Amino acid sequence: MGAGATGYAEILKAPHAARLLVGTLVGRLPNGTAPVAIVLFTRAEGGSYSLAGALAAVYGLATAVGQPLLGRAVDLYGQPRVQFPAAVVSALGMIWLAVAGIGLLPVAYAAVAVAGLFTPPLEGGLRALWPSVLGHREDRVHRAYAMDAVAQEVMFTVGPLLVTLLVSLFSPAAALLVINVIGVFGALSVVLSAPSRAWRSAPREAHWLGALRSPGLLALLGSFFFVGLALGSITVAAFAYAEGRGGESVYGWLMAALGLGALIGGMFYGARHWPGAPERRLRAIVALLALGYLPLVLTPGVVTMTALSALSGVFLAPAIACAFIVVDRHAPRGTVTEAFSWLVTTFGVGAAVGTAAAGPAVELGGTAAGFAVAGGGGIVALLVLLATGRVLAVPARTEHIASADENDRSGAVEPGFSSGHQA
Repeated sequence: MGAGATGYAEILKAPHAARLLVGTLVGRLPNGTAPVAIVLFTRAEGGSYSLAGALAAVYGLATAVGQPLLGRAVDLYGQPRVQFPAAVVSALGMIWLAVAGIGLLPVAYAAVAVAGLFTPPLEGGLRALWPSVLGHREDRVHRAYAMDAVAQEVMFTVGPLLVTLLVSLFSPAAALLVINVIGVFGALSVVLSAPSRAWRSAPREAHWLGALRSPGLLALLGSFFFVGLALGSITVAAFAYAEGRGGESVYGWLMAALGLGALIGGMFYGARHWPGAPERRLRAIVALLALGYLPLVLTPGVVTMTALSALSGVFLAPAIACAFIVVDRHAPRGTVTEAFSWLVTTFGVGAAVGTAAAGPAVELGGTAAGFAVAGGGGIVALLVLLATGRVLAVPARTEHIASADENDRSGAVEPGFSSGHQA
């Protein structure tokens, strides 16, 4: 753990690294907190839980559509020309909801759709910047991916707490306004940085499929759809478990334990350099992730269940960090931001499907059946990786990476300029 913290500190000392990480996390606050903020706002306005869920679902679907499209635009036109305008439009959508309310449902649905569709792909953009920021050193870039995964867990823990604090101090509408204004400033901090302004994607082959023409990327996306499904189902199954055992407080402990496990796993994963092909390592990590989900079906007492929740989260951050490396190795030339955005989208859609599937499972078979959805999702995710092993074994851009390294040695790549293709 200490070695991991030391390695992360070394990365953050690199010029622009801390600013880019913090700016990205702050810029993503509106997206990370939107489901909670939308539900709280809708309920405060007198709307039903069904309406709150529908508005949150529309936001999630719009985000899933917008992320790869905006990611492709970033690859084509650069980060500042896409990220900041998108952040502003997305914020205006949420501000529109806060001002107009839910009196006119078509207006409310349009507002959340605009906010979701224009959510800036800051997550994929940061991963495209790490190679240039860290001098194209593979070990440091891989550690940055692990740090990135850990930071996500922190954001998804702190973000909802910030929303509830703003709601208690002011109002749900004020929370929407403040969070989205903060997000715009986060995006602005990123796009004004030298690495973001200098970054250009490598020339890309014109193809309507974009990043999706890579068989290896498609295999990875197929697997992580089911990882997302497993995680989404846990959020519903855990709520069902908490009923009658302490309610919201127990649910909070279970979710906090899941996040803590991911945090510990991510710190450990980033503490060392892992030899061998990342595709093979990812299979092992996803196998352990699936194994960690299976004991949840036992639904023991609260203390034991909390420990099992922490255990189930241990391999989540390492799986995500390793997936980042695999995406970077398999994305076609000139599509790195789009490829990362597809991973975000697929994971999010899988989580939404898992949430939808766990409800009927709990109603038909009880809490254990809800957790069985998570275990099944983990197993299918592993089976997809095993079935596509040959496809994943051949990175799409091995030759390009070699030529990029030669350019670095010859000085052809300017400082602060990323080809967008180092692993």
